[in-house]
Amino acid sequence: MWDLLIINPMTNLLLWIYSVIGGFGIAIIIFTILIRLLTYPLTAQQLKSAQSMQEMQKSKKWTDLAKKYKDDKQKLQQEQMKLYQEMGINPLGSCLPTLIQFPIIIGLYQAIILALAVTPVQLLNLSSHIYPFVNAAHLIPLDNQFLWMNLSQPERFIIPGLSFGIPILAITVVETTYFQSKVMTPPTLPCYQGAQMIKSMILYMPLLMGYLALTFASGLSLYFVASNLVSIIQYAAMGKANWRNLLPVKKA
Repeated sequence: MWDLLIINPMTNLLLWIYSVIGGFGIAIIIFTILIRLLTYPLTAQQLKSAQSMQEMQKSKKWTDLAKKYKDDKQKLQQEQMKLYQEMGINPLGSCLPTLIQFPIIIGLYQAIILALAVTPVQLLNLSSHIYPFVNAAHLIPLDNQFLWMNLSQPERFIIPGLSFGIPILAITVVETTYFQSKVMTPPTLPCYQGAQMIKSMILYMPLLMGYLALTFASGLSLYFVASNLVSIIQYAAMGKANWRNLLPVKKA
């Protein structure tokens, strides 16, 4: 079922884009843009949920709860959760797009490894995933070079004179993931344990993505960077990017 719903469509779409464009790195970038467009309804729903949450936290009901249970944090959290349920708001809605990315990340990694087959065994495995109407015979083996990277291997930028390579792409993944998380976080976070969860994700998600970029094929890292940049552009185009989160906060 995983192959049928995830691996096969991704592999064939990548091969088709590659057949039109002629570069696997560009194919991954275009694939990323298509994925972001397909998941746009989820992004729009996330924005709607975040806006509703901000409006509710400015309401009299929310303020009254904060005053009434200011000395009982546990009771306050319970009452706030009840209010979220009454209003039909999911306070962790901002985490949804990130969670949805994980099946795409796993599927894309497997699709990239499949598409970059070179040995007879790998080619045989690839052939079992290609749709009958996709003429992949003249495409294989794919050109796995993009800029200085071998897309089937972890990326390292080699500087003459240094005994080690610099993981430029992994560093870029960490930076763009953090940047994306900050601009997508609403100005007002929920005043209960969910706020701490969101803050933790902003801190640890870039490190997790950076680790994946450091150890897995650079084709996956290219997807991370492209996805982050496209997501930021989407939010900016909708006027929802919270640029203030990138500025240092002055304490009163």
